[in-house]
Amino acid sequence: MSEQRLVVITGVGRAGQVGEAVAAAFARDGASLALVDRDAEVEARARELAKTGARVRGIVADLTSADDVARAAREALGGSDAPLHALVAAAGGFAMSGPVAESDLAVWNRMFAIGLTTAYLATRAFLPALRRGRGSIVYFGAAAALPGARIANMSAYVAAKAGVLALMQAVAQEERDNGVRANAIAPTMIRTAQNVSEMGADKNYVERESVADAVRWLCSDAARDVTGQTIRLGA
Repeated sequence: MSEQRLVVITGVGRAGQVGEAVAAAFARDGASLALVDRDAEVEARARELAKTGARVRGIVADLTSADDVARAAREALGGSDAPLHALVAAAGGFAMSGPVAESDLAVWNRMFAIGLTTAYLATRAFLPALRRGRGSIVYFGAAAALPGARIANMSAYVAAKAGVLALMQAVAQEERDNGVRANAIAPTMIRTAQNVSEMGADKNYVERESVADAVRWLCSDAARDVTGQTIRLGA
């Protein structure tokens, strides 16, 4: 990957999460990186990568705020005519919402805010630069949002992830003629530090590195004819 190519990754804050592995993979490819997260730890992730020789900056921004995302885009791009090679919308989170009849509206709103609104606002803010770079967007869906999955007691999370997949399809159709590709991955449980802490290490996890490989491929020239697709990861 050319060193001139800029990749923006959202959701790279806490150590041990999937965004960290995705960022490290792109850094090894020689990409310039802009990492965006609401948590100030994003600056620590950027410093760690910079020690490996990567060209990277960490940007603290509330990805549910249109104004904050617009500011983050200006900081990441560094110029109004800068091209963008890829946007990886990895920001999100998980919470059980319980049976719909007994569910909490606050959980519903939070799942949509962090899982879908973040992806929408990042897409809207970075699309002009992606058009200039004829770039790629990779969204993070979930295997639970695919047909046939068992989704009882987590309707809020799954509905938000289904919305992400619908957003991906809309962008793929709307931006095809502009040279922008949009795809999604739909993993089962990923071996993150949080998941291991909460559920143990012996689950059938998708490895973070496998996620990073799929994202890198979708953003690569090898996938230049791939758009509007969802790749399931995990059993």
